[in-house]
Amino acid sequence: MSDNLIETRRQKLQQLRDLGIDPYGGRMDRILPNRMLREKVERLKIEAGQTSEVKNRVAGRIVLLRNIGKLIFITLRDSTGDFQLGLSKSMLPENEWKIAKLLDLSDIVVADGHLGRTKTNEPTLWAEHLHLQCKALRPPPEKWHGLSDPDIRYRQRYVDLFTNPEVMRTFRQRVLILNTVREYLVERSFLEVETPTLQPIYGGAAARPFTTHHNTLDIDLFLRISPELYLKRLLVGGMERVFEFSRNFRNEGIDTRHNPEFTLLEAYQAYGDYNDMMDLAEGLVTCCIDRLGGGMVRKYGEKEIDFTVPWPRRKYADLVKEFAGVDMWDSAAVRAKAASIGIEKKHAAEAVLIADLYDHFVEPNLLNPTFVMDWPADLCPLTRRDPSDPRIAQRFELIVNGMELANAYTELNDPAVQEATLRKQLAGQGDETMAVMDEDFIQALEYGMPPAGGIGMGLDRLVMLLTGNPSIRETILFPLQRPKARVPGEQGGADSPAGPDTAPGVTKS
Repeated sequence: MSDNLIETRRQKLQQLRDLGIDPYGGRMDRILPNRMLREKVERLKIEAGQTSEVKNRVAGRIVLLRNIGKLIFITLRDSTGDFQLGLSKSMLPENEWKIAKLLDLSDIVVADGHLGRTKTNEPTLWAEHLHLQCKALRPPPEKWHGLSDPDIRYRQRYVDLFTNPEVMRTFRQRVLILNTVREYLVERSFLEVETPTLQPIYGGAAARPFTTHHNTLDIDLFLRISPELYLKRLLVGGMERVFEFSRNFRNEGIDTRHNPEFTLLEAYQAYGDYNDMMDLAEGLVTCCIDRLGGGMVRKYGEKEIDFTVPWPRRKYADLVKEFAGVDMWDSAAVRAKAASIGIEKKHAAEAVLIADLYDHFVEPNLLNPTFVMDWPADLCPLTRRDPSDPRIAQRFELIVNGMELANAYTELNDPAVQEATLRKQLAGQGDETMAVMDEDFIQALEYGMPPAGGIGMGLDRLVMLLTGNPSIRETILFPLQRPKARVPGEQGGADSPAGPDTAPGVTKS
């Protein structure tokens, strides 16, 4: 960016101050969003050359400025879209016309006037008063084509939002989706709660945590990888339906589906099971689609995903047989199939190899929403076993476009079985995980937790799928970036991933 452009703007800033103008504005009431102004022009049936009787107020950032002498046409942008502002030397007070002549792209202004249409039928507010709210010292990206380099876009999201309307649209839709999820659950008597982000013992998922230290208590703490064990304590306490929008942190890889900090919905329903959670997931997602509009068949890149309910409910073993061509209970066949695709884990548990085959052969082939249910029990230490077959856990994952969107269980509430499965899990994790048994959680179960269904859903991934974005980083306002090397004159650099694709996106166990 040229220093001369910035210097020119600084000179204009001083000219404004010399005119007695505060270039950084102040409070303004009665501002209508640009979308509402456009709707108002249509509702009043204003024709070209006409103006409304009542004054209105518009505000926004200047994204287009055409100075044609005694007329200036400006396009203002706010979070709802664009609207045209017309400035005429004959209509503005002299001092305010001087302000108009010192305006630049990216300045923020407010104007009062009457709504109308130009000769070309463009909805326009003809200003009678102009108020400068902020003089921008840096010009926007050249020709307002917006930022395109992903690295710069994520680092300068504040520029990305006002130069790329589709980015603003995504984050407005994200807010709508999260509000819809919240309303859906509250209407069904779920209580929204908050559980600790700093935890003395992390649990509820198999993931590497971020570690910190509390000086006063002189103890190590962990940023939570999951809220699960605390939410289950609330079931013990008598809160029969609870949910939380939890910020979770996993010290692992970054890619299009994973960010070290992400937002997870977890919900628990006493006296329910994983079938109830399937119903909940279907209803919740389709309610979001109804709110967004656009129908149940949605474009995702070059694909179309059909969210029409009911969604298939397929057994894990059947899918492994169908796509990998092996019986998952046939140890020799499983190991031979794993070896055929280069997976050599002589000492790995069979369940781990089965999971590898599932990841390789099954998930990539599931485009439309599919509930994959009845998992190998050894993969699910927090899940109730099938009464008719203890090798099976009553767990499902909701897979969409080959990606895990949600994970749910019939929750395990037998304290003795829970302690045994957790000790088995800990024995296989190794010292580097720093994991220890959560004795207080076992004690809570000994007081009695009602049978329950529980679900975890990745909200960033839900936004990805419903807004058609190819990367989770497009749905998080400020995704984690590698610190940028300071190179004189550099405008941005490649943001290399922090590690391999190892971070679970949504993992309740």
